[in-house]
Amino acid sequence: MALLEVDNLDITYATQHRPPLHAVRNVTFQMEPGEFIGLVGESGSGKSTLGNAILRLLQPPGRITGGSVRFMGKELTTMEQEELRQMRWRDFSTVFQSSMNSLNPVMRIEGQFADVMDEKTDMGKEEIREKTAELLKMVKIDPSFMRFYPHELSGGMKQRVALALALALKPKFVLLDEPTTGLDVLVQKEIMQNLRTLQRQLGFAVLLISHDLGTVLEVSDRVLVMYAGELVEDQPAKAMLQHPIHPYTDGLLGSYADPAADKVEITYIPGRPPDLTKPPKACPFAPRCPEAIQVCWEQKPPFVAMWDGKAACHVAQMQWNARLQDPSRQVDDDGPAFVEAAFSEATSHKTLTPEGAEVLRVENISKTYVRKQGLKSTPFTAVDNVSFSLKAGRVTGLVGQSGSGKSTIARMITGVERPDTGSILFGETRVDKLGGRGLHNYRKHVQYVFQDPFSALNPAHTVEATLIRPLMNYLHVNSSEARRRAHILLEIVGLSPADQFLNKRPHQLSGGQRQRVVVARALAPEPKMIVADEPISMLDVSIRAEILQLLDRIIREQHIAMLYITHDLLSARLMSDEILVLNKGSVVESGPAKQIITEPKDEYTRLLLDAIPTLPRPANSNAGYVATTEPTAVKVDIKPDTGAPTEAVH
Repeated sequence: MALLEVDNLDITYATQHRPPLHAVRNVTFQMEPGEFIGLVGESGSGKSTLGNAILRLLQPPGRITGGSVRFMGKELTTMEQEELRQMRWRDFSTVFQSSMNSLNPVMRIEGQFADVMDEKTDMGKEEIREKTAELLKMVKIDPSFMRFYPHELSGGMKQRVALALALALKPKFVLLDEPTTGLDVLVQKEIMQNLRTLQRQLGFAVLLISHDLGTVLEVSDRVLVMYAGELVEDQPAKAMLQHPIHPYTDGLLGSYADPAADKVEITYIPGRPPDLTKPPKACPFAPRCPEAIQVCWEQKPPFVAMWDGKAACHVAQMQWNARLQDPSRQVDDDGPAFVEAAFSEATSHKTLTPEGAEVLRVENISKTYVRKQGLKSTPFTAVDNVSFSLKAGRVTGLVGQSGSGKSTIARMITGVERPDTGSILFGETRVDKLGGRGLHNYRKHVQYVFQDPFSALNPAHTVEATLIRPLMNYLHVNSSEARRRAHILLEIVGLSPADQFLNKRPHQLSGGQRQRVVVARALAPEPKMIVADEPISMLDVSIRAEILQLLDRIIREQHIAMLYITHDLLSARLMSDEILVLNKGSVVESGPAKQIITEPKDEYTRLLLDAIPTLPRPANSNAGYVATTEPTAVKVDIKPDTGAPTEAVH
């Protein structure tokens, strides 16, 4: 008997004032005891909704409208709440995406473990303390940290505490919802390796929900791919890497590349998922699919077995049937021609823009903070003797794990904080000495692109209001001129036609569209330099190349200097002219981007490179990617004889 059986599950969000949103439709899969399954897909594909429904954690207005979920033979969808409560923690548990939100901020770590074990076991106080120490050691945290509050731990430590808490009562099944999102590659790799080791030792099953296909493929036995609320592929991880069946999976895989390769190129999937208040009656991926044929626009493909797994794709099914009839035929024979969006060094500003004039010079800056715990004060050096310069039309990459000093340097460059020693020069102006009106005037020339486009925009303001404010504050234009310029800014960042976006609010935009608005706002005061702090880390892998290509085009056309802050060496390689590697506040290595990534001298740089999931792809593929230089005019070309429409995605 399977441990978990999900059969034809439907989930709908229904309110009185809006049409029902069919978030998950007809999902069926099984999980065996001890199996490690990954669940991937873009934001909004239904991954977290499915996970919450499996554990009966759905919040109104979401509800299960069809199908069943059986755990060890017991039907969960109709189970009484008290019986369900008894099973939680003991039989199944979960680790949520945001560890800070899932841990009680006013309770010490020890107390949070005691809460669970007091309720679910007969252990005494001393036994609980010993068990807590054992669990923390299991996830490689010193037991002394049980006396700490969550805010006193790093992001990686909080996530490991949440994992230890989930494993406290040795459940048979653990659901992990984006457990490493926002963590740097070293912490992410350590947590996932630790998880995989524990899973093999203790024998519990795992459903890992993530949009990071690289991590999922590296640790999972089997991978499920969701698109627009439906399962479109189910394959063993190794087989999926060698031969993705569905074009959507192939597109997700195109978002990855080896940063240390001689030539690096990543792609993105043009277009956006469908509106699930009006579920497509045919293939939901057809409007974005480079291999779509007439039947894809007319009929929904069945989710059936082919090759080593299952998929819902008419084209793949025809290829599979042809292979059954003629085993000598190659899978990629006669594939439709198409054009895909790509970003590479070969098409970037690096090959077109000569070195510009120096915009900002940072000389020997250092910054020390004082940590206070009770009566004890401990100095902590965040930045130690760092020097570099930013030049017009060029990108300086700043890489390193969390806590290495990257964001502290950004705050000092933007005038939010001052260095203890050293100087920051904007022309002849000492930025570290500015205040009041002088600092306000300086900030016209330096703008910030934040990590999280979801929190960087005021939810109450329209796009137009967001762009008008910096135009009026810094350029002192009147309202009609500000509106005209806001229209131009949206066109520059590829939100075209602008009239369709000016009156929208952030919740009405996709993640990629929001980040484009953030970039437009940064461009509004006509800055000389931009600080981009992890600008793609919160975005789906399917659109990261799109935003990188946009930033690159702006650097080339606007001749702006950029400080590109990231822990992602792949995007640093693609975007940066030169790279500085930070470790514990000090620059351990610097030089041309390709040289730093392909020929690292410092052990820490090699450690960062080793932490990146490697996805070796076969030379032949169903899909062939052709680089384009414009991210805003992507065409999906279908063979004329199919009769299906050709769509231009803007």
